[in-house]
Parts: sequence; structure tokens; C-alpha cells
Amino acid sequence: MIQKSTIGVVHGRFQPFHLGHLDYVLQAKENCDFLYIGIANPDPSLTKPHQTNKKRAEISSNPFTYYERLAMIKNTILKKGIKENEFEIVPFPINYSEYIKYYVPIDAIFFITIYDSWGYSKKETLEKQNYAVRVLQEGDPSLKLAEGTKIRELMQSNQNWEQFVSIQVAEYIKENKLITKRILNTI
Repeated sequence: MIQKSTIGVVHGRFQPFHLGHLDYVLQAKENCDFLYIGIANPDPSLTKPHQTNKKRAEISSNPFTYYERLAMIKNTILKKGIKENEFEIVPFPINYSEYIKYYVPIDAIFFITIYDSWGYSKKETLEKQNYAVRVLQEGDPSLKLAEGTKIRELMQSNQNWEQFVSIQVAEYIKENKLITKRILNTI
């Protein structure tokens, strides 16, 4: 068991916020009193390709806006019982790690999961900035509960994507017609 920290940080693109992300957030929250949830690639100026996965920076891989992802995350975690005074959602410029200090406390514990070379790269990036990093899960990508790329592909082909996201995320996407506005218009 990881020793409980006062302040924790998680981050991801959350394109969209799926059940694997929810599990990650809930695990991190169990290990801290207050959690910052960082949204990576918050806007095009803070998005760039990375050698481990160049597609992460493509428009089709980042269809949802910062605000839309914030709403998906907030709606979901409030329903899961995390109180509004126990978390904050902020931009998280992982591609420009020297700017992270402007968004979250530098003395926080940065919780991550590692399933591939991108995960190891993020760990190294955060450690180079002298952040305390704790790995919550590490293993083969097949262990992931869901994957954003697969969900977006299912949305594009009008197949059952809802099973991989919370009810709140599915409702938000449908109510705001985000498949039409974001997914189908980025192809």
C-alpha cells in the first residue's frame, strides 16, 4: 500500500474520459486527501507529437475540448462520491513539462500508470522535473480497462462505445451531440 499523501496529481488526455481513467482517478484519490486532475493536450498550443506515439498529437486523437473533458470528468467523479472540495481539474502540459509547475503544486505526489513506452517516458519526464512519482499500475496494455483510440473508432463506426465509459460521460456526449460535432468532423 502506498503511504497516503496530502496532495496528489493524475493526468491524461481523457479523449474521452473512460472507465480505465475513472479507475486510475479513484485509485489515486484513495492515496491522497486532495487530487489535481490534469488534462493533457488542453489546447493545440500545448500539443505536440512524441516519439513513442506520434498519433497522440493528431486532431483526430484529440477531438474533445478541454471544457468538454472537464465536464465529463467532473460529472463522473462527483457521482462516484468524490466531493467537490476534494479535487480540482486543471490543464496539464505534459508535452512542455517545464510549465507543469504553473498548474499544480510541485510538492504533490504524481500518480501514474504505465502500460507502454509512453508511460515510461512520462515517468522519466516528471522525474527530470524533480516531481515525486508513484506508479499505481504497471503492465501489459491488454490489462487496460478501456482505450480512447478504440472508443473513438467505435464512435466513428456507430458501434457500442457506451460500455467503455460511465453513464455520465455517455449522457454528456449524446446530449451535446459530440460524436457529430467532434468525432465525425475530425476524420
